[in-house]
Amino acid sequence: MSAKKRILFIANEMSPYLELTEFSEIVNRLAIKSNDSGFEVRCIMPRFGTINERRHRLHEVVRLSGINVSVDNEDFPLQIKVASLPNARLQVYFLDNEDLFKRKFVFADENEQFYDDNDLRTVFFCKGALETVKKFGWPPDIIHCSGWMTGLIPFYLKSVYKKEPVFAHSKVIFTVGQNTFEESLGNDFVSKAMIHASLKEKELDIYKDATNTALLRGGAHFADAITFGDESVDPAMVEEFSKVKGKKTLPYNPESDLTDYLQLYTDLAGK
Repeated sequence: MSAKKRILFIANEMSPYLELTEFSEIVNRLAIKSNDSGFEVRCIMPRFGTINERRHRLHEVVRLSGINVSVDNEDFPLQIKVASLPNARLQVYFLDNEDLFKRKFVFADENEQFYDDNDLRTVFFCKGALETVKKFGWPPDIIHCSGWMTGLIPFYLKSVYKKEPVFAHSKVIFTVGQNTFEESLGNDFVSKAMIHASLKEKELDIYKDATNTALLRGGAHFADAITFGDESVDPAMVEEFSKVKGKKTLPYNPESDLTDYLQLYTDLAGK
């Protein structure tokens, strides 16, 4: 009997922990349906301060914590917590850092001012997620990224992490969602995103505008397959990525029972 194929969901929101867009519910349903359909599933998301640890029964995974994630020549301790997804036998891992995530709000403060370190938080989360998987020693066949905050992950998997054994057979799916912010992550976003000496700034040109669209475009560009997660996705993005040669795409379908996603996972994983 062949081993189960493994799917890793990396998202900046997932119901019931954080619900900023409708896709948070779809991530929840996809994880459960994939698990029930014979895949082995794990999920990773940030542990934003709005997530109630007691209510959702988060607890620290001591054996996984203790990693330092270096971003922009500074080391940030990575704390990893875990909870069981309600009504499902699968685990969600939360990446935490006291300086970056322990706040009363998610991406903007009480005055709706975009946090000026959202660039740093994004790079930390993307790098931290991949370092966490290395620490697991759990090679995923499929990595499904959703949310603009995961936009660097497909690029990192095709560059810095491409020779890591744990990712040797991983295929990446990126979901293009709606734009949720109008601000910029800053002029030095690309320099902060250069997490390894081997990277050249030109390789990250697609991200240089540091906008919501730039993060989504970069994620889609470097992914092996693309899905569209909302009816309000920028039409230009839909046109740009709907028929990319050599990439499987999945249009937004509000009536979907998610079997189209399962088929995409199966096709990419070679099940």
